[in-house]
Amino acid sequence: MKEYGLIVIGSGAGMNVVDSALARGAEAAVVEEGPLGGTCLNRGCIPSKVLIHAADAIREAEAAAAVGVDLRFAGVDYSKLKKRMWDIVLKGRREMEEGVERARGLDLYESVGKFVADHTLEVGGKRIHSPRIVIASGARPHIPDIPGLDGVEHLTYKTVFGLEERPEGIIILGGGYIGCEFAHFFSAIGTRTTLVGRNAALLPKEEPETSALVQRRLSRHVDVHTGTDVLGVERSSEGVFVRMAKRGGDGERTVGAQHLLVATGVRPNSDWLRPENTGVRTDGRGWVLTDEHLETTRPGIFALGDALGRNMFRHTANYQARIVEHNLWGKHKVAMDLHAVPHAVFTDPQVGQVGMTEEEARRQAEVMVGIARYDETAMGYAYGDEEAFVKVVVEHPTRRILGATAVGPQSATLIQQVVNMMSSGDGSYTPLARAQVIHPTLSETLSSAFSRMRPANFTPDEHGRQHGHR
Repeated sequence: MKEYGLIVIGSGAGMNVVDSALARGAEAAVVEEGPLGGTCLNRGCIPSKVLIHAADAIREAEAAAAVGVDLRFAGVDYSKLKKRMWDIVLKGRREMEEGVERARGLDLYESVGKFVADHTLEVGGKRIHSPRIVIASGARPHIPDIPGLDGVEHLTYKTVFGLEERPEGIIILGGGYIGCEFAHFFSAIGTRTTLVGRNAALLPKEEPETSALVQRRLSRHVDVHTGTDVLGVERSSEGVFVRMAKRGGDGERTVGAQHLLVATGVRPNSDWLRPENTGVRTDGRGWVLTDEHLETTRPGIFALGDALGRNMFRHTANYQARIVEHNLWGKHKVAMDLHAVPHAVFTDPQVGQVGMTEEEARRQAEVMVGIARYDETAMGYAYGDEEAFVKVVVEHPTRRILGATAVGPQSATLIQQVVNMMSSGDGSYTPLARAQVIHPTLSETLSSAFSRMRPANFTPDEHGRQHGHR
């Protein structure tokens, strides 16, 4: 059995911790059963956004008609699109592989690892041990128990990037961010797309105004079915067929397509890892439990990223890696601060969000809410998007920002301004109130939302207008 100063399970954000051990002269081991780089590089953020940028360009060209520009969509060079995607993925993977090969004191175990004793892993028939272990083992696609599905070849977010030709038709199961992003991509490039979700709305964890707008906009190009149960799946020589029924509806219907993409969430890898063999507890679903320092129930073993089952974003995992790196070696542990966790959904329209929704905030504090539409500012009007909006939620009377949402062009970039304010000083919107806002920019929409805050007792209409507060 080989002894290490640090063992890291997973080569995504977990790799950010490795250098801290090598810099201290300790030997380190990385256990990774898949390609280096984890989900983000190989089958998540990076490849998907290369594809989705093409979809954005197509939809922007179509929207240009609203501002007097006639752009004709001539088609997609799918081979070129896929080549650009693989170029950046393989380049990033190759750079990581070269870095691991050059690193002195670093061993890579390319196999599934499992705990077999206290602080001890078995990997590829070998046993390794360390007083410091980081579990960054990620997650994998959740495949629901649907009659016939286990016998039908289907795609997941791990395999969909392998499609060599543009599909003529695709059915997507799941109305979360993965389903909505791929529905946007495939429909934009000319694939007949059907999206089926069990929840009553798409993106159910977002603000209700956000879910409604995304569903309304996607439905212009996608056959969207929400509040719908899948009753069975089968394949024939003509394609894959899904039987489904809308709750409260008037019976079953069947849809068919060339491909089926299952995007119904993720599940933990703890059944492979067996953390209980080293005293690491998990919750009822198998996600690793930690304290505020990201230390598990077994001292010296930390966990981060998707293995925790919450805030499953690469930027959050990178932040957690910094916390773990400090707590592995520092004399005094630091705790996580997750009050301003941001995320984006790159669908049509784009969504940016940080912190709490209005409903979540109202359960904890007295709040003020402000909503402003993009087209009420000069630059927003120039974009020609009459539905895009910004919503902010602020604690009263402290002015501390509790959450914010932007839905429309450049919303992820726009919401980052709120993230920065929530992470600075007292977390209030005072810096924006004092600042000059460049005119004309979309940032004026954000400023307008804060200036319109009212008690959280109004009902916005479908365009985000605040009735009675103009």
